[in-house]
Amino acid sequence: MHPVMREFYKERNVVIEERRMRTDSNPIGRLLEQFITAAFQAHPYHRPTIGWMSDLNSFSASDAQKFFDEYYIPSNMVVAVVGDVKATEAMPVIEEYFGRIPSHEKPDERTTTEPPQNAERRVVLHEMAQPLYLEGYHRPDYHSKDDAVYDAIADLMSNGRTSRLYRALVRDKKIASDSAGFTGLPGNKYPHLFAFYAFPMPGHKPEEVADAIHAEIERLKKEDISDEELKMIKTRAKANLLRGLASNEGLAFQLALYQARYDDWRELFRQVDNIDKVTKADIRRVATQTFVPTNCTVGIIETAAPAAARGQKGGAQ
Repeated sequence: MHPVMREFYKERNVVIEERRMRTDSNPIGRLLEQFITAAFQAHPYHRPTIGWMSDLNSFSASDAQKFFDEYYIPSNMVVAVVGDVKATEAMPVIEEYFGRIPSHEKPDERTTTEPPQNAERRVVLHEMAQPLYLEGYHRPDYHSKDDAVYDAIADLMSNGRTSRLYRALVRDKKIASDSAGFTGLPGNKYPHLFAFYAFPMPGHKPEEVADAIHAEIERLKKEDISDEELKMIKTRAKANLLRGLASNEGLAFQLALYQARYDDWRELFRQVDNIDKVTKADIRRVATQTFVPTNCTVGIIETAAPAAARGQKGGAQ
């Protein structure tokens, strides 16, 4: 076998084994895969990032090379160099190495638009595993004028032991070992999900933590958050920006990310201004628009007895 082909099959086997460990042999991985597949029925987010096992078993070296040649090109690339360097010295080195890569126009990134969801979708797995409750709501991509509002809600609900979900479900009710909400599932380049989850404590059911999460969501819709909560959200946003720029690695990553996303690295620093403009009314408005039953996909792991788990390895309902 040619050395290149031998290396290709070696790497493919690594990816197959990674899928087995992360998804096929992991109850949470299996739930996430079926959950996302249920939530996205038209958009490419419907497909797992690592691919279905049949994809991994069938794609060829020429398929991989074609994908690489289409996407890994200078016109689709951002390079960031930070540290004690001079542009006059760095640019010739960058041009020497990256200039060798053949280029063409950026690939067509048009995708199918996910149609509005008009009914709750539900996935239930019966596993010999810890129970888990997960629900997600469709939201716009990061270009949305309300992107900072979603970040503010995520911070309010989930940032540390003072967050609303932790205090309500973990500290006060003691019905969950952990609970949080987050945005960006499964990615945020395109319209995606704002998700909430909780791991029930022994003796408590997923339905119980679901009710507690919904109570906190209803608070967002019906009551303005406090002045202190809003102040802390904005303070943490500024602190997070500074922490992210504290190292060369963090600085390079952030600048490259925002240049790739917005075609302007300065947008990184505008994000703090955007969240500083978020109001209490914005949070109530976005919560009311987004967190509705018809826009919700639910994923549940129910702990099954050994015999039941063997009879039903997992299924969607």
